[in-house]
Amino acid sequence: MRIALLGGTGDIGEGLALRWAFHTNHDVIIGSRDPEKARQKAEEYETELDSRGVEKKVNGFENAMAADRADVVVLSVPPYHVADTIEAVADKLDDGDVLVTPAAGIKRDDDGFHYHPPSAGSVTKLAADAAPDGVGVVGAFHNLAAARLADLDAELEIDTLLVADDEDAKETVRMLAEGIEGLRALDAGGIANAAEVESVTPLLINVATNNDGMHDLGVRFQ
Repeated sequence: MRIALLGGTGDIGEGLALRWAFHTNHDVIIGSRDPEKARQKAEEYETELDSRGVEKKVNGFENAMAADRADVVVLSVPPYHVADTIEAVADKLDDGDVLVTPAAGIKRDDDGFHYHPPSAGSVTKLAADAAPDGVGVVGAFHNLAAARLADLDAELEIDTLLVADDEDAKETVRMLAEGIEGLRALDAGGIANAAEVESVTPLLINVATNNDGMHDLGVRFQ
């Protein structure tokens, strides 16, 4: 399967790209608004993989070109760029393609981090509203610590929650998620439940911030 990570030069994009390239045989494509930046990052990821004995080609393209080449498109962009990014690549998406959003709306004040959803109610719903007909939308990977994900020496042993109204799209993302060693995907229902899932992200950041040794915090449901 071909996976494009739009905004794949950022933290969560880097972690997912490295893990999929390291643990699976899926083709990994890095997207960016700046194609040269995408190519440079792709080369960096290849170098990291090569240092671990994995020869893997990682390609970098402008976002629309990356989406055009992929079956699954991960929107590794901040929440306020999700709708614009979908609009920019919409004509490159085909029926049956899958969009994945790991973004969560967050604001910060003196007391810490708080959930701050868009007017749609959740970022996942925002993405679903912006997606072309025939393209499944899945919320996933919200609650993963990016640094832990990008550290291929780090054991994960954590869960990610999936929300989607398209069961086939959800199953595709479940398969991709569980291809990453130590990551378990759990079904959290439809997109109507996305706000509850996304709101866990600021909770984890607050816990990590206020407790020593927990900066790469993750969740495991028992």
